[in-house]
Amino acid sequence: MKTYDLVLIGGGIVGVSTAWQLQQRYPDAAILLVEKETALAQHQTGRNSGVIHAGVYYEPGSLKADLCRRGSQQILDFCRDQGLPFEQCGKLLVATDPGEYERMDALALRCVQNGIAAERLSASELSAREPRITGLGALLVPATAITDYRLITARMAERFCDLGGEIRCGSRVAAVHEDGSGVQVTMTTGRIAAKYLVACAGLMADRLARLMKIPVEFQIMPFRGEYHRLPAARNSLIRHLIYPIPDPALPFLGVHLTRMIGDGVTVGPNAVLGWQREGYGRLNLGVQDTLELLGFPGFWRFARGHLGSGIREYRDSLSRAGYLRRVTKYCPELQVADLLPYPTGIRAQAVLRDGSLVHDFLFAASPRSLHVCNAPSPAATSSIAIGAYLCEKVQSAFDF
Repeated sequence: MKTYDLVLIGGGIVGVSTAWQLQQRYPDAAILLVEKETALAQHQTGRNSGVIHAGVYYEPGSLKADLCRRGSQQILDFCRDQGLPFEQCGKLLVATDPGEYERMDALALRCVQNGIAAERLSASELSAREPRITGLGALLVPATAITDYRLITARMAERFCDLGGEIRCGSRVAAVHEDGSGVQVTMTTGRIAAKYLVACAGLMADRLARLMKIPVEFQIMPFRGEYHRLPAARNSLIRHLIYPIPDPALPFLGVHLTRMIGDGVTVGPNAVLGWQREGYGRLNLGVQDTLELLGFPGFWRFARGHLGSGIREYRDSLSRAGYLRRVTKYCPELQVADLLPYPTGIRAQAVLRDGSLVHDFLFAASPRSLHVCNAPSPAATSSIAIGAYLCEKVQSAFDF
């Protein structure tokens, strides 16, 4: 059984970023990254909208606000340094009714609190910048950008391996045993030992924590983010990213229009409760995942509190016309025929036993392990900052 100084579990961008930075800090350490899929970035990292978020929405003083602000600049710097594609096209949050226009004030204030440059636009100024978009006004956030997180993850993995790190894909973790001397990890590809473990397991974060007997008061609930893509003839429809003003009573941001690296515009995502953690197809019912979800008290409490919005999400998931209505309120020229198929993503969202969502990044620890328990959006944007944060935790918590 081979022994490492440190093993990381999870081959998404957060895990790879952390492994790369740990190898930089400890060049003589034997560090292994294990991933259950046959390639990296197969789940949340590779199935998102590719946005580098500026940090508009996050509670001032929260980890999300801090790590997103620092991480967005770090991702941009990494892309420049490595010659990876990005475009700082900016975001417009469009108000389409008086209630949204009033809520725009709160977003503008949050931008000030989080140190983000933003500009209020009138209806005519919005029309001048985006002739195909209609609204009472908008909030312009110039710092928002787009990139390809799969490419970034692959480049970080290359840098990690160049420094002497090791990556083992196709290695599903079956058991982890921790004692006073280290951890022993049993995988489908064999067993290894390590002094310490860092888990960045995304959709499986709670299960891995429980596997190591760490008491956690949350469960991961999967929310399907269903996207469409516009026809190629619509590639020049918008110049910026177009977002609605979010409803603070609802947990997600709403369906938006997103330009993509390499041309193309996506529409989405919505937020439909999933019954399988990695169920990307139309039929996504998983027996184990469903039974676990139904047995979690937080599910029922969350469902009661969001019953109306949940029904609307399912309804519009089944009806392209309903889905389209969310977009035509700010882009009225789009038609149902414009909504072409595009891969679905799944957001790993930690929910507490009282039914409340964990809004900030969440971490847990045991004597010889650190766990990233909740890292939904903007985790990709914040991945370098999260990796640095975990490096500091490793340095202070472990004799490494």
